[in-house]
Amino acid sequence: MQLALADKRPDEDMFEELKDIRRRNNVVRQKMVDYLNDNPRLISPELISEVDPAGVLPIEELYYSLFTGACGLDEVESGEDSRMGCEYFREALCRLDPKTYAENPYYRNIRIPEVKFGRWELTYQEYAPYEAFIYQDVRVKPDSREIPVLGYFTEPFRYPSVMENGHEWMSIKPSELETLTDSIDKAHGRVITFGLGLGYYAYMVSLKPEVTEVTVVERSEEVIELFKTHILPQFSHPEKVNIIHSDAYDYMDHNMKPGMYDYVLADLWHDVSDGLDLYLKFKKRESSFPGTEFDYWAESSLLSAVRWQLFDLILATSESEEVALGRLSDASLKKIVSTDTASPLCK
Repeated sequence: MQLALADKRPDEDMFEELKDIRRRNNVVRQKMVDYLNDNPRLISPELISEVDPAGVLPIEELYYSLFTGACGLDEVESGEDSRMGCEYFREALCRLDPKTYAENPYYRNIRIPEVKFGRWELTYQEYAPYEAFIYQDVRVKPDSREIPVLGYFTEPFRYPSVMENGHEWMSIKPSELETLTDSIDKAHGRVITFGLGLGYYAYMVSLKPEVTEVTVVERSEEVIELFKTHILPQFSHPEKVNIIHSDAYDYMDHNMKPGMYDYVLADLWHDVSDGLDLYLKFKKRESSFPGTEFDYWAESSLLSAVRWQLFDLILATSESEEVALGRLSDASLKKIVSTDTASPLCK
């Protein structure tokens, strides 16, 4: 949160405003989660044609109306719903162009064979036209509003996937491309990443001339075997890539030495629900590797979870309001989660 509030004199009204923002964040998130879990394909070409048979309405406006209606918003009768629509849903829904992703080097150059290996399977899955899906990491606004970003295509979109016992374990979706763009841009020198998946990150950074080597730490031997057999041979620079079979924290504690790597990406979790404790464990190890730049997948979402837990702790204390609000900025949160003082936040 880029606390514009910190530029003013904090008072009780500001805490009340933050409470209300958190409430609305939670309401919006739950509505979107329910939609994604219950029927992400509710909006379909058939429904679009039924509602607008002449095809005269802009797709974005039609999709917005159908989506917010499915989420239970009534912007005509409810001022609260109208506010949520303007402050959250307008920015949250993004129509995507498949041509943008077709030009991605991984999609263009890596072919995923449809094979099975033990409990693992390499395959392709598909988004249906107008199917909603998580598209980017949460956008945190200056006033602490959290915008979940959802995307949709107007035509089918295929993407490679790894299945474990019939359940999706890892996929190279548009969200993967979007949320790793910044970490790819920042990678330099000797890079290490924790978590292999289908090797998207390793492939993209290995293409960079300024990246001299890419070490990948992965704990699943079967995933490593799949990758080495079917994907790594397609890399333009396989000589840059070194795969290590190990638990991430064991490797950091016993094999990773200060100065070995220039850039670290941790990408072990699926979302905040399984990632917060893992993230905190990484942050506490950062200080052991001075001079190495650390980066974390979906860190905005992880810091938001920490922010609101800390906010609850602040409300339960008599801490100075001015000091308390300053502690909720991203920079302060990153310092807090790097120390033992963060331990109450992961309970």
